[in-house]
Amino acid sequence: MNGLRDKVVFITGSTRGIGREIALRCAREGAKLVITGKTVQPHAKLPGTIHTVAEEVVQAGGQALAIELNVRDERAIHAAVAQAVAHFGGIDVLVNNAGAISLTPTLETPAKKLDLLWEVNARATFLMSQACIPHLLKAVNPHILTLSPPLNMDARWFAPHLAYSLSKYGMSLCTLGLAREYAGIAVNCLWPRTTIATAAIEYNFPAEMLRASRKPAIVADAAHWILTGDSGSGNFYIDEEVLRKAGISDFEQYAVSLGTALLGDLFLD
Repeated sequence: MNGLRDKVVFITGSTRGIGREIALRCAREGAKLVITGKTVQPHAKLPGTIHTVAEEVVQAGGQALAIELNVRDERAIHAAVAQAVAHFGGIDVLVNNAGAISLTPTLETPAKKLDLLWEVNARATFLMSQACIPHLLKAVNPHILTLSPPLNMDARWFAPHLAYSLSKYGMSLCTLGLAREYAGIAVNCLWPRTTIATAAIEYNFPAEMLRASRKPAIVADAAHWILTGDSGSGNFYIDEEVLRKAGISDFEQYAVSLGTALLGDLFLD
């Protein structure tokens, strides 16, 4: 894919954090962004709505279509994809970014929480991909990029938070299967080397973790390389490794707090 100008990029969970940052990175090349999420009206604590991000995309040089979307709703998924295709004429890239997190042990994970994790993470990745594939197959050099980890089967990544791990690995298994099933689509995963300063980190974990994180821009820059370079298919990329391959060696630009020791993300040895 030679650049992203006029490419239609559909991003789930793009009202803030990594999804928003990927949207703005694509917009700077003149891409057409489908901005989706549940936040339509301003949240009391969390910044960003589908409309404010759409405005930012336009200001950055792209085009934008804002669609309210709950990825747990199959009908809403198909309606959103149909709306995007009707508006922009097709879909070139799907970024499965929407996610839910709950690092609870088994006995402290009620069925309601299990359902949330499974439906927002693994199920939504499967259903979003399923809905977009017929359109992606018509595109030139189409991509599905999913924000999920490499398949590390070490039991230590399951035992502390089994439900969350099952849901995230379900996303990664979708990549493994779809890459083999659809040779005409580049299907890959991307995962950060360190924790990323998102709202999930800011509001659910100690402040020390936020300071030990990197900015979402590092994931967006890595995503850009995957979507525009010779990324292949069926790969599990780590953001830092991708950028080193792209010739970037200055990672201090991504630090939330310069000089603070970074905290490694889950699922990585």
